[in-house]
This record gives sequence, C-alpha cells and structure tokens, in this order.
Amino acid sequence: MSGRNQPVTLADVAARAEVSAQTVSNVLHRPDRVLPKTRKKVEAAIKELGYQPNRAARALRANTSHIIGFRIEPTSTGAVGSIHDRFLHALAEAARPSGHHIQLFTADDAAAEAASASQLWRAGAVDAVVLYDIVADDPRPGLLLDKDVPFVSFGRTLLRPTTYSWVDVDDENGIHQAVDHLVSQGHRRIGYIGWPEHLAVGVRRARGWHDAMRLNALPTDLDARADDTIAAGRQAAASLLSTPEPPTAIIAATDTIAVGIHHEALHRDLRPGKDLAIIGFDDTPTAYAMAISSIGQPVADVARAIMNLLLELLNAPQAPPTQGRLLAPRLIIRDSSSRPCRL
Repeated sequence: MSGRNQPVTLADVAARAEVSAQTVSNVLHRPDRVLPKTRKKVEAAIKELGYQPNRAARALRANTSHIIGFRIEPTSTGAVGSIHDRFLHALAEAARPSGHHIQLFTADDAAAEAASASQLWRAGAVDAVVLYDIVADDPRPGLLLDKDVPFVSFGRTLLRPTTYSWVDVDDENGIHQAVDHLVSQGHRRIGYIGWPEHLAVGVRRARGWHDAMRLNALPTDLDARADDTIAAGRQAAASLLSTPEPPTAIIAATDTIAVGIHHEALHRDLRPGKDLAIIGFDDTPTAYAMAISSIGQPVADVARAIMNLLLELLNAPQAPPTQGRLLAPRLIIRDSSSRPCRL
C-alpha cells in the first residue's frame, strides 16, 4: 500500500510505473493498445499500491463514463419498419466488448438533440454520442463540433463530411446492384421511387439509379418521389404505372415504399414478380414476409465500425477526425424480382 490515508489514485500508479496517466487508463480499459512490457510494469504498480478503482471514481479520474448516448426516435406511422431498432440493438452489442453501454434520450428536433447531447456530455453522463438518420444539410454535426462533444454518425451530410467521423452504407452501390440484376432479367423499363431531395440518403440512392440506368443505356424518365409511407409509395407507383410505356420493374428507396408498390400492383391485377418486378431497400422483416427483394444494409458491421471510431476518438481526442467508412450493402433476391421479364 502507499502508506498514506488518501486513496491511491491513477496518477500514483502512473508515477510508480513511470508512465503517463493515459497509459494506465489504457491498461485498465484497452490493454491491447499497450506493449506487453509496459503493461506488466503498470500491472505490477497497481498490485503494489493496491489500486482498486471503482466505476464512479474511475469516471472522474479518467474522464470516462463508459456510456454512449443515442437519441431514440418514435416509430413512424405508415411505415412497415426501419433499421432504427436493428441498429440500436447492434450498437449495444458492439459496445459490450469494450465495456460500454447505451443511454437513450429523446429530443423534439435536431437542435434539442444537440443540446441534450452536450448537457449529458458536460455532466459526465456519456463519453460520446452516436448520430442517426442524417439528412442532406443536417445541423447536428456542426452543432456538436461547436460544443466539442465527441460523436460518430451513421450517415453523412452532402457537404463537409470530412470534418467529423462517420460510417455509412454505399447506397449508390446497392442501387447499382438492383439495376444490374433487373437488366440481367431482361427489364428495360425500370422505374424508381425515391425519397424527397432533402434526405441525404434519398439523394444518393436516386443518384445511384440515374447512374446505373445511364451505364446500361436505359432511359431515366420513370423517376418519382414519395414520403416513406405505404400510401405514398402506392400513389407514386400508380403514377408510374399509368404512363404510356409503364415500367416492368420498379426499385424503391425503402421497403415501406416497396410494399406500397406491391399493393398498387395487386390493385391493377399485376402479379408481383411475374408482371411487375419490385425491389426495396433495407431488408426489413416485412420484405422477408412478403417475399420482396431488397437491398440489405450490413447493420452489425456499421455498428462495430462506429464503435471502433468512437474508441479511437476517445483515446485520442485531439486527433483529426478519421475519414468516413463506406460499407457495401447486398442485394437479396426473392420472388418479387426472381423471374425474367415477360415482355
């Protein structure tokens, strides 16, 4: 023991082992980052001094709570499901190996979310936050950067995504896979129903469709936009299917829109997968249950990549942001697009 009345501190261990306090913290929380020789010195000092950190004291001394903040969003009415809940579960799983946990909070809008995240961080309740559902001109990254709050986002803005760390899915690549598959099935009139332009994801998925169609020397006139509801998807499908040269296949920006297309096809006595090919995006349980082909996002891989970036950020807070990481989706073919074009 140290021979004094005060509790042994992390700084005492660092002085005895002749290393920095950060190195002691790494030995306690991220031993894989420390050379074996140095780790043994620190462990010997811990044992010699009888250092026994409790969670609260460790949080104060090492400036860490092992908690990651995440704004939980309400379920959208009119939608068949999103990846929100799947991602939250995956994030909790990815955080577990490093001893981190997820703290949920609510907020009415982007400004309120940034304010809540800043308050939680400054109070020491969270080490960092994860942003979700980024839009094209999302203010949250800028607001958190201004407040020095550590964060990583799932998704990225259209402008200046190099000023912060992010992980995203290559939406354009996923749409390319869908177009190429339909072309291989003989389709030439391939429609697209996407999100409104203010959503960054919607912009990239629409761009992927336009690029893939041009690469296949196909027309891009069958392009529609809809909110992410079944009703809106059905209405947009009705518009495309009423054109003089209607599509034989339609790609949707989400599975919710794809369900709307499915409903409209049945209403017109078109058999999904036979008379009209349909492909959605996100591979929700609904798409599986309705045998709708869909572009699946690697949600578990995204969560692990985000946690890796967060740990890098927390261990080197003064380092510049890591360049974003783009992960590839995978087209999952089901009955709705598995048959060759009949026209």
